[in-house]
Amino acid sequence: MSQFTSRRRMLFGTAAVGAGVVLAGCTSNESSDEPAANDQPAAADDKPGKEVTIGYAGPQADHGWLNAVNVQAKNRAEKYEDVTFEVTEGSNDTATQIGQIETLINKKVDVLVILPADGKALTQVGLQAMRAGIPVVNLDRVFNSPQAYRSYVGGDNYGMGLNAGHYIGEKLKDQENARVVELAGLDNLELTQQRTQGFDDALKNYPNIKKVARQAADFTVESGQAKMAQLLQAQSDFHALWNHDDDQGVGALRAIEQAGRDDFLMVGGAGALSAMQAIQADDGVLKATVLYPPTMAASAIDVARALGQGKGIGGLAEFEVPSALTLYSAVVDKDNVDQYMSTGFK
Repeated sequence: MSQFTSRRRMLFGTAAVGAGVVLAGCTSNESSDEPAANDQPAAADDKPGKEVTIGYAGPQADHGWLNAVNVQAKNRAEKYEDVTFEVTEGSNDTATQIGQIETLINKKVDVLVILPADGKALTQVGLQAMRAGIPVVNLDRVFNSPQAYRSYVGGDNYGMGLNAGHYIGEKLKDQENARVVELAGLDNLELTQQRTQGFDDALKNYPNIKKVARQAADFTVESGQAKMAQLLQAQSDFHALWNHDDDQGVGALRAIEQAGRDDFLMVGGAGALSAMQAIQADDGVLKATVLYPPTMAASAIDVARALGQGKGIGGLAEFEVPSALTLYSAVVDKDNVDQYMSTGFK
């Protein structure tokens, strides 16, 4: 899962229902071939325009969410007749990814979309691209310097925790002495710390709720099962669980089933298809998941195309593409799961 960003970045739009909804942004009903009025910026739309070559350097698809990111980027690029998509083989090795990006720079692509294996380690190659006159769209894991990218597109980890906390808080607000537990991700990642901070801040609004335990896993099915088993053994009585990641949630649900527990509600994180199907079935403890939408990669392609064509985003008054787009972490439960099912990833 991606390592991420500060709360100073602007929030953009509503939930990531799908790439077209997340950034209706780069679409409009007006032809881009027509000259813009003095008070109306030219916006990229779905009609063929200036040819743009987009270089894409993404992660190794060793996690459901990361694979979904790569698929979203590829599918979005294929939608446009005017986009040539130069994609590298995904890598989590920083040296390998730097070499791949340098190859794209040498090919003189028009725009780069980069989800760095390590934002800090890849900052210099981002700067290299920008100095070569190639705009960089920094996807999700942020570079150390804003000079290393033209536009940032990513998720809201703090907001993920905040919305999970508010959802649980509202469900338990009438429960006297409510107790909750948390199954976090990797504690050495900033994103995990942000999700926990958001969750804790939300719970401050509910004085009847106390977080009684927290266990860190590492975003895998195996770790989710092992760490959840430990939580269940240590905590015989609680009312809600927030799990940071739906992949590790598969293992957590196995542990819960093996323990024969159904006396609490569970909220997941990220938006896996399996989680949405469980929410839709409504026959277990999993009642909601908080999105960290992989559709952000499709939106990054939209942004890159707009940058390559020298246009803005439809629906905004700005003549330029914004410097940062932070997507909203919607809560998906049985009331709206049908709307979001198409965004679920395997």
